[in-house]
Amino acid sequence: MKHPAFFKQFLITICLTVFLSPNLEAQTKKIKRPKSRVGVASVDSFVQESFDLYDKVYKYDGYAASGTPLEDDDIDVLEEALAEMSSLSESAPDIINDLDGVGVLKQGKATLQVNRAKKALQYSIKTAKELLLGQRERETQEDDDTTTSDDDNDDGDEESDNDANNGHSNDDTEEEPTNVSDGLEVYSKYDFVPGDKILFFDDFSQDFVGDLPSKWNTNGSGAIVKLNKVEGNWFELKAGYRLYVIPDINELPEDYTIEFDVLTSGLSNQTSSGARLHIVLSDTNAFSNGKTHYAAVTLPLGQYAAFNINAYNHFNGKGGMINSGLTADIRDEVKNQPHIAISVTKKRYRLWVNEVKYVDIPRFIEELDVLNYLKFHLYGLKDGEERVFIKNIKVAEGGVDLRRKLLSEGKISTNGILFDSGSANIQPQSLGIVRQISQVLMQEESIKLNIIGHTDSDGSDEANLKLSKDRAAAVKEALVNIYNISADRLTTDGKGETQPVGDNGTTDGKALNRRVEFVKT
Repeated sequence: MKHPAFFKQFLITICLTVFLSPNLEAQTKKIKRPKSRVGVASVDSFVQESFDLYDKVYKYDGYAASGTPLEDDDIDVLEEALAEMSSLSESAPDIINDLDGVGVLKQGKATLQVNRAKKALQYSIKTAKELLLGQRERETQEDDDTTTSDDDNDDGDEESDNDANNGHSNDDTEEEPTNVSDGLEVYSKYDFVPGDKILFFDDFSQDFVGDLPSKWNTNGSGAIVKLNKVEGNWFELKAGYRLYVIPDINELPEDYTIEFDVLTSGLSNQTSSGARLHIVLSDTNAFSNGKTHYAAVTLPLGQYAAFNINAYNHFNGKGGMINSGLTADIRDEVKNQPHIAISVTKKRYRLWVNEVKYVDIPRFIEELDVLNYLKFHLYGLKDGEERVFIKNIKVAEGGVDLRRKLLSEGKISTNGILFDSGSANIQPQSLGIVRQISQVLMQEESIKLNIIGHTDSDGSDEANLKLSKDRAAAVKEALVNIYNISADRLTTDGKGETQPVGDNGTTDGKALNRRVEFVKT
């Protein structure tokens, strides 16, 4: 039986009142975790994760109460927990909507548990902030929600884990879907422009399956894997506390871009709201966020609600100006092989997931020339069930406006237009460069361009010559069909592997040789 409309309104009101009430006083008695489940997946996940974080903060609050100082590792745990709590609190409104069609008794039980979880979450957020700032002050008043309520022993309405999951099972790696981007039109306004000087590239093609990739370091584990129905080698990241993987980059310039592909498996409505992929720019290659300076963005992997993309920074040994949650629902994207692109232009930081720009912070990098290392940190996944892989990591200097260079110098060469392996199919995320070329042609109507394709040395000379010509023709077709450039202003050519600019014996060199040139005629 569906609950009356007034009951739902009452439920929303009571939950928001508890959640938004200011000045929750520190307790001296611990809020008790509910002993039974409701049987609604989102409610049970919210309650469990709230109390997991609550237990963690309560422990450190006890240390502070006894006069035990927090160590650096303790501070890191609290910072990470605070970020998770902020994400978790954002899912609360969606949980209420999940109670539509649920029996009145179960709604009442859910209300009690959600209210208690929110009170625990409020305490945790407030206390964690005070502990991190060294401003923790205790009240003597006891919290009145410390006793066991009726729902603790009410197991009669509990559903099994399988029922609560509504039939969803963990995805098998071999059944991973292909990329959702099956055309170029949606990317027609994509404005990411990759750097033109490659500093680091790794597609893991030179690494053995089962090994840690040769150009990376970690304080935990990770391995190269091959996956059915997905091309090439992938690097599987392992989730864990303070566990990092670090590519061999030790000097980032002021202007650069980062790109990589992500593949996931096993994500479901049971995936934790705290499951996140952290992308960290750091002042050290140690296995931590940083020593004195760092800036990080985290991508949410949880599926039962929409969670924000979080951005935070830390400079000169203290919290920076940025600690924000950016509205984003990327649940479908993270399950369908997204392409991540990042552009750092001095202090400005931008991040795209596929064709959508979600982050654009003008002064995210508060100090220049101090963040020289890139790190990946995966957290909050169930070992062996929920998996994350990355591939095609490319870091390149530049990412500047190519339009002025083409106008002033009469030609440009770019590695940023990417194609499927052995194919002339343009990868959609490459259209930022094609779009800039179109803008030059629109502005200067007298300009004509010759488009020249180049390949690496893999394959025969004849095949590479044909491939280079086909790729140049594909770029012309994109300019004509997507950006309405007149075809008679464009000619094409291909040089195959005959004009290398890098060493075809290395992965980085091959990436340099796969390029497209634009020359004014």
